[in-house]
Amino acid sequence: MVVVMSPQATETDITAVVERVATAGGEAFVSRGVSRTIIGLIGDIEQFHALNLRAMSGVSDVMRVSTPFKLVSRTNHPQRSTIRVGGAAIGPDTFTLVAGPCAVESREQTIEAAQMARSAGATLLRGGAFKPRTSPYAFQGLGEKGLAILAEAREVTGLPVVTEVMDAADVRLVASYADMLQVGTRNMQNFALLQAVGQAGKPVLLKRGMTATIEEWLMAAEYVAQRGNLDIVLCERGIRTFERSYRNTLDISAVPVVQGLSHLPVMIDPSHSGGRKDLVVPLSRAAIAVGADGILVDVHPHPEEALVDGPQALVDGDLRALAAMVRQLPPMLGRQGPG
Repeated sequence: MVVVMSPQATETDITAVVERVATAGGEAFVSRGVSRTIIGLIGDIEQFHALNLRAMSGVSDVMRVSTPFKLVSRTNHPQRSTIRVGGAAIGPDTFTLVAGPCAVESREQTIEAAQMARSAGATLLRGGAFKPRTSPYAFQGLGEKGLAILAEAREVTGLPVVTEVMDAADVRLVASYADMLQVGTRNMQNFALLQAVGQAGKPVLLKRGMTATIEEWLMAAEYVAQRGNLDIVLCERGIRTFERSYRNTLDISAVPVVQGLSHLPVMIDPSHSGGRKDLVVPLSRAAIAVGADGILVDVHPHPEEALVDGPQALVDGDLRALAAMVRQLPPMLGRQGPG
């Protein structure tokens, strides 16, 4: 069961609902979004009915939700959400380009990549200071030094920063530098991390696990929402299948399916799904056509020298082709393009 608070509800109204639920032996989880607050209830539903919560000050509606992902479901939030990161909007009315280096390797490389991203029309800068790698001997990122470089790139370009956090113990540190926290595919079901980022007070970019079902992905988002944060953006980045012609199989069907189930924005990562720069523009075109709310793209000033994922990074002509496409195609589908 969920309690939907009106936009005019005060903190006193919210606290009163939480306290009344506690009198019935239940638990209440307050999740705050841009336009409304939703309170998820756990406990005896019949007891909750007896509380007459609908009559309380500030309460807009009380709903019994059958889906396991109650807070991120469209059942209690029929209008699709727009999430704001700094001055950038991600939602149904816009098409958002997030771009930058997969990994922060140096100050010069990161700032040059950030300037490339801004020139292409990006409104958010992505970059990894902590890198989860299959091999323990591969480049693992610069850590806090990389976060400081990203913060400098934000000052130079004006682009808000989204970067990955891998450990619940690092959430406070990463949140002190970043505008948005990314949970990567390998950590989609790291439940302690999901709860920690849910409490960090920053928007969250949640990538789909490479073997996760859509329900598992949405349940991971529910972990974040249950800890008080509805400012979540979902990112489809390809799933693992038997095909080896490219890195992962982009599940393009996931976009409309998830948008039908959840009010959260859905983006696509064409760089990590294809793993090849020649696939980035075609997959981005597919993302626009299917109704994705944005794309997350790797750029690098010298891909042949990249320490991480050089073959998928865009530069020069490829980046110009992407920039032209994301300016031209979204308006044809009724969306405001980036840039």
